[in-house]
Amino acid sequence: MGLLESHSTSTMQLTLVSMARRRFFVDTVEQGYAWIAGEQAQHLTRVLRVEPGEQFEISDNRQVYLAEVETVQKNCVSLKTVGLIAAPTPVVHATLLASLIKFDRFEWMIEKATEVGVDQIVPVVAERSEKGLEQAAAKRLERWRRVVHEASEQARRARLPEFGAPVPLARALQTEGSFRYALEEAEAQPMFSALPGGRNPADRVRLLVGPEGGWTDRERAAISGAGWTAVSLGANILRAETAAIAGLAIIQAAWAAGADGGEGTERTKHLPPLC
Repeated sequence: MGLLESHSTSTMQLTLVSMARRRFFVDTVEQGYAWIAGEQAQHLTRVLRVEPGEQFEISDNRQVYLAEVETVQKNCVSLKTVGLIAAPTPVVHATLLASLIKFDRFEWMIEKATEVGVDQIVPVVAERSEKGLEQAAAKRLERWRRVVHEASEQARRARLPEFGAPVPLARALQTEGSFRYALEEAEAQPMFSALPGGRNPADRVRLLVGPEGGWTDRERAAISGAGWTAVSLGANILRAETAAIAGLAIIQAAWAAGADGGEGTERTKHLPPLC
C-alpha cells in the first residue's frame, strides 16, 4: 500500500468513526466541562448505558467538541472536552416561514426542515389555517422546540435553528432577506428559474409556505405587494409539508453549488460535508 493510499484510508476511517459518534447539545461549556441533565441524561444512562471514558460529540450551539464522559449519575452526566471538532460552514442562511397546518404534519415538516439545514423556523397564521390552531400552537411551542432539538442531534448539526412563536401573515411578510420566495399553487415561475445567478453563503433566503388549501386572493395580493417572489415547484399539487421540504432542499442544493454565472462561466464547486 502506497503512502497516498494509506493516508486516504486513514482519513476515511477517522471520518467513519466521527460519523458513528453520537452528538448532543449542552447548555454551556465552562472551563472544559459540560453537563447533560434531566430526560437526556436518563436516556444516556438507561438506554445507551454510558460509562466513564466513553466519547461523544457535544455542541454548546457555538462550537463542537469531542468530549469524554467523566461521571455518570441517574439524572446527570458530566463530560470533559478533549478537543474541538471542525464544523462545516453553512452554505446559506435559510428561514422557513410555515403556515400552521395539522400538528402531526407540522411536526414532520419542522423535523425534516431541521435535518435539511434551515436556520430559523417561524410558524405563520394564514386565513386558511384551521380555526383554533393559533391558540393551540402556543401550548405546543415547547414540544416543537424539543422536536427541533432532537432532529438537530440526529442530523449532527453544529447549531440549533431558531424557533419562534406564531405570527400573522402580515408580520411574516415584513421579514427582510436577500431573497424572498413564496411557494404558490397557482401559475408562477419555476423556482429554479427564480434563483439568483450569484449566490454566496452570506445570503439570507426566506421561504414562505401556505396552509392546506393554499393562499386566498387577498393573501396573494399582500404577498406580491410586499415584494415576495411567487414560485412554483411544478404542476403537481403537493401537501404543504412536502412543498416546504422540497423548496428548502432546492435552496440548499443551489447555494451549495455556489455562484452560477451561466454558460461559459466557471462555477465554484463545494463538496458537501461528509457528516
